[in-house]
Amino acid sequence: MNYLMRRLATFPLVLIGVSVLVFVAIRMVPGDSITAMLGTEAGLLTPAQRDALAAYFGIDQPWFIQYWRWVLGLLHGNLGISVTYGKPVLDVILERFPLTLELALLAMIIALAVGMPAGVFAATHNEKLSDLGVRVVAMIGQSTPNFVLALLIIYTLSAGFGVLPTMGAFSPLWQDPLRNLSQLLLPAVTLGFAFAASVTRISRSAMLDVLSDDYVRTARSKGASNRTVIWRHALPNALIPVVTLSGIEFGYLLGGAVIVEQIYALPGLGRMILDAILQRDYALVQGSVLFIAFNFMIVNLLVDLAYVALDPRIRLGER
Repeated sequence: MNYLMRRLATFPLVLIGVSVLVFVAIRMVPGDSITAMLGTEAGLLTPAQRDALAAYFGIDQPWFIQYWRWVLGLLHGNLGISVTYGKPVLDVILERFPLTLELALLAMIIALAVGMPAGVFAATHNEKLSDLGVRVVAMIGQSTPNFVLALLIIYTLSAGFGVLPTMGAFSPLWQDPLRNLSQLLLPAVTLGFAFAASVTRISRSAMLDVLSDDYVRTARSKGASNRTVIWRHALPNALIPVVTLSGIEFGYLLGGAVIVEQIYALPGLGRMILDAILQRDYALVQGSVLFIAFNFMIVNLLVDLAYVALDPRIRLGER
């Protein structure tokens, strides 16, 4: 409990640091939000109209005043108003986040379902031809960019089978499950492919270390079957590196897979942030990055707590 409270106490400090960095970074991008929002029509504005718009969006004040006003709004749960969508930033984020969360979960399920068995298989057939084959495929998976795989999938489906992935208006899971899965399956496979390759290599390495431990040899000497030794004794102790990797990757996926969302035309969090940066939507960029940072910290905290469940020898917070 003390460890948990200490970790939670660091959240505000991290969020303050992230807020300062993103606040300064987005304002160092050339251009301004009014010109980005109106485009060529911005040239038709009179100086008085431009000043009125700047005052309305709160960008007419010095940076430190803008930051102070934004922080005061955060304390009241107000992330500001998006100039692109014309509504509260938190509402815009919560509209896009379910898609990103579902895509991240599907990608992680695919990666673990493929990567864990492949890693265990490779470890139990160490230095054999099958082990070499798994390692080669894993290396290809790690070295292939997501956008290349996405384009290959789209080209193969269109040129080879005359079909295209389902795109267009996104259908939430609770409204049309079949259409929802048809829209997210291929993007999830695209994201899960490299993720599965990383899981395969990590789980193989961890299993090789565990299989050489004394308690594994003791279990074998007592007559335990090979399946029992691998899945009951060895695998649980090899999961900690996999959990660490999964937590980091899942945190990144919650930030949005910008390129994959762009290729498959998915209205997710990553694509929204990219559009917000291009539109100089300061409030939306700041709120989105802060939201992603908070999610990342929650995931890391859950990963640390999972260590205790996987290995009772670990005691968090003890020196």
